[in-house]
Amino acid sequence: MHVGLALSRVRTDEKALMRALSARDHEVTRVDVRDQQFGLSSLPAALADCDVVLDRCLAASRSRYLTRFCERCGVPVVNDAATAATCADKVETSLALSAAGVPTPDTEVAFTPDAALAAVESFGYPCVLKPVVGSWGRLMAKVDSRTAAEAVLEHKETLGHYEHSVFYVQEFVDKPGRDLRVLAADGTPVAAMARSADDWLTNAAQGADTTPFELDAAAEAVVADASEAVGGGLLGVDLMETGDSYVCHEVNHTVEFAALDETVEVDVPAAVVDWLETSVAGADAQGVTA
Repeated sequence: MHVGLALSRVRTDEKALMRALSARDHEVTRVDVRDQQFGLSSLPAALADCDVVLDRCLAASRSRYLTRFCERCGVPVVNDAATAATCADKVETSLALSAAGVPTPDTEVAFTPDAALAAVESFGYPCVLKPVVGSWGRLMAKVDSRTAAEAVLEHKETLGHYEHSVFYVQEFVDKPGRDLRVLAADGTPVAAMARSADDWLTNAAQGADTTPFELDAAAEAVVADASEAVGGGLLGVDLMETGDSYVCHEVNHTVEFAALDETVEVDVPAAVVDWLETSVAGADAQGVTA
């Protein structure tokens, strides 16, 4: 199998993937998308010859367009363009989860600071303001008072970018000091960990402590439903515990797994390659090209 890694930075995750693929004698081509040009009906030669392309772009914009170009040119891409478009935008993700009946935090979207403040007040304090695009917990704010809400909304308005003029307001879920990251392949969990921190943000990228987590049937069901809601593929599904049930608050389509691999006993990169081999072979058998 000839695998293209489309990326803009080689992180621990990509190095692990390259090692795991090479260990199975797969050909790996690393392509920095910042150096490439994409035509309306042609891919860069380094990607056009691949059996499958893994989208490992950091920027959501690059990810969304890369996947569209791959599909336009008949080259399978993980994850596909529809999944990338849904997961790259928190509004689209929330709409998809809600439409599929997946438990997810109550969310309201507004287009002006005044309307956003009304949404915040309807939730009460604390509540959460998030950017519609972004990862690693950046630019997220837990607002504990009207004064804090007014300040955050003013800052967002001053930033000026159109994405900051869409105000994504979410209820604050009183989780037990942790959330859960599940790496799932077509809805089947590969491995899971709990991310704990004294702060309300529990991202591993923000320094949270990680421990292995054994999913119960209820969590597995939410993971499967969330995966299906956004289109399936290789995903990072984030859950919060609410008593003895779960809500899904985010689904990541270019999921990082280095922290997970260090935490669990599962060889995560090898498991990803296992799934990739099966997925590509299954697509070939059905004559699927995108």
